[in-house]
Amino acid sequence: LDTFKDGQGYSLDTDLTGDDWVEVVGRYKETLARETGSEFPQDPHDQLWGAIGAVFSSWMNARAATYRKLHDIPESWGTAVNVQAMVFGNMGETSATGVAFTRNPSTGESKLYGEFLINAQGEDVVAGIRTPQDITEDARKESGSDKPSMEAAMPEAFNELTRIYTLLEKHYRDMQDMEFTVEQGKLWMLQTRSGKRTAKAALRIAVELANEGLISKKDAVLRIDPASLDQLLHPTIDPGAKRDVIATGLPASPGAASGEIVFSSDEAAKLQVDGRKVILVRIETSPEDIHGMHAAEGILTTRGGMTSHAAVVARGMGKPCVSGCGAIRVDYGRGTMSIGSRTFKTGDVITIDGSLGQVLAGRMPMIEPQMSGEFGTLMGWADAVRKLGVRVNGDTPDDARTAIKFGAEGIGLCRTEHMFFEETRIRTVREMILSEDERARRAALSKLLPMQRADFVELFEIMKGMPVTIRLLDPPLHEFLPHTQAEIEEVARAMNTDPRRLADRVRELAEFNPMLGFRGCRLAIAYPEIAEMQSRAIFEAAVEAGKRTGKAVGLEVMVPLIATKAEFDLVKTRIDLTAQAVMKETGAKLNYQVGTMIELPRACLMAGDIAKTAEFFSFGTNDLTQTTYGISRDDAASFLSTYVSKGILEIDPFISVDREGVGELVKIGVARGRKTRPSLKVGICGEHGGDPASIAFCHQVGLDYVSCSPYRVPIARLAAAQAALGKAAASQA
Repeated sequence: LDTFKDGQGYSLDTDLTGDDWVEVVGRYKETLARETGSEFPQDPHDQLWGAIGAVFSSWMNARAATYRKLHDIPESWGTAVNVQAMVFGNMGETSATGVAFTRNPSTGESKLYGEFLINAQGEDVVAGIRTPQDITEDARKESGSDKPSMEAAMPEAFNELTRIYTLLEKHYRDMQDMEFTVEQGKLWMLQTRSGKRTAKAALRIAVELANEGLISKKDAVLRIDPASLDQLLHPTIDPGAKRDVIATGLPASPGAASGEIVFSSDEAAKLQVDGRKVILVRIETSPEDIHGMHAAEGILTTRGGMTSHAAVVARGMGKPCVSGCGAIRVDYGRGTMSIGSRTFKTGDVITIDGSLGQVLAGRMPMIEPQMSGEFGTLMGWADAVRKLGVRVNGDTPDDARTAIKFGAEGIGLCRTEHMFFEETRIRTVREMILSEDERARRAALSKLLPMQRADFVELFEIMKGMPVTIRLLDPPLHEFLPHTQAEIEEVARAMNTDPRRLADRVRELAEFNPMLGFRGCRLAIAYPEIAEMQSRAIFEAAVEAGKRTGKAVGLEVMVPLIATKAEFDLVKTRIDLTAQAVMKETGAKLNYQVGTMIELPRACLMAGDIAKTAEFFSFGTNDLTQTTYGISRDDAASFLSTYVSKGILEIDPFISVDREGVGELVKIGVARGRKTRPSLKVGICGEHGGDPASIAFCHQVGLDYVSCSPYRVPIARLAAAQAALGKAAASQA
C-alpha cells in the first residue's frame, strides 16, 4: 500500500475506488504466495483457523511482550480467541460504530464518555482515519463540533446504549470500556471490559462506586493499584506533549522536572540561590552531592541502579531521578554530555521523566499533582483494614513533615550519617575520622554534639510522641574522607596538622571494598566515643523535646550491621551507660529500646541469640540482598536487566524482595528472634518497604511495620491494606 498510486498520500475510505481495491488485493495475494510458498486459502474453515492461529501467535510478538512487561503479566498466562458473527456499521447513514466509557477515564466523572462515526467500521474509530463525533449532545457542545452527536443523529440507538451501559456497569460493578455497532438503526454491543483510567479517575470511580452501593469499601481499596498513586504525588509531563527522547535509563524516582544542565553540586546550589531551576547530571552521586541534589529539580546519573545513592536519596527527597543511563557520556572538564551524535552543554535545558526513565531535550509542559478528596477517603478505608504499620525513612525535618502529611506513623529509619554532609559539618566529621588518638576525636565530637542534639530535638518535636528509630553512624568511611588536595588542605588547617601527614592518614583508611569494610557497629566498637556522643545527643534531645511537647518520645536506638551478639552487647552497654548518665544529670526518666538492623545473613541465622538482648529488629534488606547475592547494588544495573530478560531472575531483587533467598533469611530471623523474645518488634527499613509485592510478603511473615521513603508512604498504606485483604501483588502472582 505504501507504493500504491506512486507513493502519494491517500485515505483508505475515500481515495481508493473499487477497481483500486481489486488491484490492491491482487498484489496482496501475489506477495503472500511469494513469501509463504502457498496461495491464499479459499476454504472459509482454513481462513478461520488461520486467523485463530494468528491471534494465538500474537501473544509472542514484540508489542505483546512489551505490554506484559509494563503490566507485570506472566508469559505463562497465554491469550484467548473469541469467534463471533459480524455486524456492519458501514451500511449507510443509519449505521455507525463507536467506543464508549461508562465514566470519564481521565477524571472519573459519572457520565457517558466516548466517540462514534456514522457509516464506518470498527477500526475507523480506533485508528483515527476519520475525525470521530461526540456521543452525547453535552459533549458536542463542549467540544464545539459542528457534526451531530449520536444522541441527536440516532436517538433510538442512543437511548438503547444508555440503557445497556447502565446495566453493564451495575452487573460488572466497575467502569466499562464498550465497543458497539449500529447496523441499519439497530444497536449491537460488540464487547465490554473494565476500562483503563488515570490514577485520579480510579480513586474517584472506586469511592463513588462504594458510595453508590455497587461495591464495598474493601472492594474499593482493592481496586486501586498502589504504584499508580505516584501519579498523584509528583508532577508529570503533559500526556499531550511531543517528546524528544534522547536517552533512556532506569526509572529511579518518580515524577518529572525540567531545568538547565549542571555537572557539579556546587553549581547547582549556586544557581538555585539565583532562582534558576537545574538538573544535576553526574556520572554517579556520593553523599557529598547532597547539597546539589537538594538544590536541583531532578537528578540524572550514567551509573547506578534502582537502589544507588542517587536513587535512594532522590526518592527520599521526592525528586525525580533517572539513573544508570549508560548511553550518556559525561565530560566534566568540557561541561558536556553526549548521546550518539547529540551533545548538550552546561546551561542547556533538558527534562527527565523519573517514572519512565526517559531523558528529553528541552523544557516540557508539566501537570502538577492534585490529591482529591477521594484520596483521603480511600486512605481512611485502607487504614481501617491494614495490619502493618507504616513508618518513614527520614533524616531531616522536611522528611518528617512530608511523611506526616502522607500518613506515616513514625520514623522507622533515621540515618544519622546523612545529617553530617552539610558543608558546615563535614569538615568536623573529617577531623574526627582522621584524628590519630581518642583525645583529638573527642575534641571533634564535642563540636558535633550540639548539632546532632538540635537535629534530634526538631525531629522529636515534629513526630509528637510517635516512634522514632535512630540508627547510629553507618557510613563506609570513604564517603567522608577528603578526596582532593584542596579538601585535604582545608581539613589540615582546621586540625593544625601537616597536609602531607593527613594525606598519609587518608591513604591508611582507604578500603578496597568499603561496603564490607570499616562501617556499622565496627565504628562504634573501635571508637566507642562516637556511639557515646550520638547516644548523648539522642537522649538529651529526647529530654528537651519531651519538655517542649509534653509527650514522651517513642525512642528506639538501632545498632547497625552486626553479625554477632557480642558486637551488639558491646555497643548496647555504651548506649545504656550514656542513658543512665543523662537521666542522672537531668532528673528525667527515659523510656527507650535498643535494637539492631539485621542486614547480614549470619545475623538472620543467629537471630535467636541476638534477641536475648536486642529489643527490636529492623531488616535492612538493601544490604541483606547485597550480602546474600554477592552483588553490589550500585554496579548491578549493567547485568541485572539481562538476568531479568533471560528469565534467570523474575524481577530485580533490589526492587522487590527475593522471597526464596533473601525472604527465607527474613523468615528465619523473625522466627528465631521471636522464639527467644515473643514480644520482639520487627520491621523492615530497606527500599523494599515501599514496594507493594514486598509489603505483601512482610504481611505474610508477620512483621509489625514497614518503613519507606516519604513519598511512598501512601503506596505502602494501600499495599498493606490490600495484603490484609488477601490480594497478591502482581509481581509475585
